[in-house]
Amino acid sequence: MQQLEKRQPITRILAATIKTGIIKSNLFPMFAGLTLALYTYDYSILDKIPAILFALFGSIFIIGSAGAFNNIYDRDIDSIMERTKTRPTVTGDITTKSVLILATVMGLVGIILLSLATPLAGLLGFLGWFFYVVPYTMWTKRRTIYNTEVGSISGAMPPLIGWAAIHPDILHPAILGLFVIQVIWQMPHFYAIAIRKHDDYKAANVPMLPVVKGIRRTYLQTNVYLVLLILTSFLFWPLSPGLTLVSLLLGIGWLILSIYGYKKMDPKKWANTLFAYSLIHMTVLFSTVIIYSLVGIIFNLK
Repeated sequence: MQQLEKRQPITRILAATIKTGIIKSNLFPMFAGLTLALYTYDYSILDKIPAILFALFGSIFIIGSAGAFNNIYDRDIDSIMERTKTRPTVTGDITTKSVLILATVMGLVGIILLSLATPLAGLLGFLGWFFYVVPYTMWTKRRTIYNTEVGSISGAMPPLIGWAAIHPDILHPAILGLFVIQVIWQMPHFYAIAIRKHDDYKAANVPMLPVVKGIRRTYLQTNVYLVLLILTSFLFWPLSPGLTLVSLLLGIGWLILSIYGYKKMDPKKWANTLFAYSLIHMTVLFSTVIIYSLVGIIFNLK
């Protein structure tokens, strides 16, 4: 008698449903924006603990909500793609109704918590959720090669949310720099993923740039965005020449790697290399911003 397949633990099912990996990766830039605002406006961390906690938990809930809604809507194409076919919304480990309730409650709680930090943080949280669920997931993802550009708006909201939770001026060059860099960073990052998972996207009929236009076009477009990424480094200049230099070097390194790797490697290896570097870029840049801000806050206390 064949053994019945073991049901996954509920914690693992919920983690996959709300995409905890994406939540964690988005909290990093959120804290970069938050700490940068604390340093820029010379706020005490202790005085802002309530706002920091509201920003943290509000971001967790709103990002989890967007991920859950995405899982509901995409379960048809997720069942085709190798990397997504084991998601609970595909396997039936969780019902669509349960996910819908979970996503709705998390979204509302997330907006409320962010609004308790500042009304602007709540508005930005809603806009990030909206852009991910409607223009990206429901509209452009299945219709146009520019789905990555549309999705990048949502993906770049966390630093804005973190900053807005501390101070309402989101037109400061430093936070604009973080936002624009986060927007541009996503294009070469997701182009690399699309090449690595080319067969999956093709099978699911998702019009990612490499699938529709080919590797050469993806290479050229990647380099255009990397040049723009290098130029946006100068938005940090009014705040810190040091941050500008770090961002500049990381961007130049990425562009050199792209040009050299394209000539020397096969497409999959090139994409894997760019994908790995994109993670290093984001980690080093946002770590530098957070460390720079925290050190500045400590010295300002003396």
